[in-house]
Amino acid sequence: MGMELVIMLIINLLGGAAVIGSYIFGLKGKSGAAGVLWGGVPAGVRSLYTASMLVATAGYFAVLYHIYFRLVPDQVTIFGVGGYAVLYVIFALIMVASALWMPLTRMYVANPGAGLWTAIRTVLFIVGLASVALVIALIAMVGKVTGLPYWLAVIGSAYFAFHTLILDGIIWAALFGRSA
Repeated sequence: MGMELVIMLIINLLGGAAVIGSYIFGLKGKSGAAGVLWGGVPAGVRSLYTASMLVATAGYFAVLYHIYFRLVPDQVTIFGVGGYAVLYVIFALIMVASALWMPLTRMYVANPGAGLWTAIRTVLFIVGLASVALVIALIAMVGKVTGLPYWLAVIGSAYFAFHTLILDGIIWAALFGRSA
């Protein structure tokens, strides 16, 4: 495994652990904690939202499969200006901002304020925009290997972007903000 893939693996392992850890810490020992985080999302929509989270996660893993097993990092150019390292930035933005959402939301629930609400909206916006950048990077990539795994990665990243930008960044935020 080349250094590029090791770096990508570290970003995803540490970032994934941070995201999961933030959820565990955010929900640990708090009765009704998960319900509070839904805010104003109607109960009937929550199961659809949860299913969408699973599809978005599968899409994310399709992207990782393509990146780890199909790309040759030193043959990749993205946006005509950067190489494989552009993906580091995109994934780091997704991971760091995703890991911040739960703690910020828990703090907001405990002590609502405009600053925290702005921070929550900002991290959701960063995840959504970075997810869109991932879709664009996959499509604009020179040196990509096409085929079924590539198209699954493109479709998966597009769904991940839809979920993070539209469902989380716009709809959840609007519904949560209305209920807070």
